[in-house]
Amino acid sequence: MLQPGLREAKLSPGGRDVFAGAARGLLDGSLPANGEPLRRALNDLLERIDGLIAALAPHAQSELSQLLALLATSGGRRTLAGLAEPWAAASVPEIQDALQAMRVSGITLRQQAYQALHDIVGSAYFSDAQTWGLLGYPGPIRI
Repeated sequence: MLQPGLREAKLSPGGRDVFAGAARGLLDGSLPANGEPLRRALNDLLERIDGLIAALAPHAQSELSQLLALLATSGGRRTLAGLAEPWAAASVPEIQDALQAMRVSGITLRQQAYQALHDIVGSAYFSDAQTWGLLGYPGPIRI
């Protein structure tokens, strides 16, 4: 049964799994390697994603909810992302391969799905001032 990817403009459990998995693949080397530090970093990221989603227009929230609902199912994950394992169980290399296949796919929907995951994860991750050093950005200039 298809469950919404968002509930009241926040990630549903399935949506959280999709974004946590995508984040592990996209931010490999930037996130803590494993254990409790990784869990905390992902939870903080998912909270920032919730904030980003709340700022989206209702139609964009609806489209994102549909995408996450699809990617959270076994059939949708396999068809759209090409990922056999559930997001939480897949290895980082498996997720990276799936994301890369989406990125270079000849199917526009797969490319758009990749771009949504990539842009939302990146925006939420780098909106945290603690990550700015990874970019070489010292922060806003004091006036």
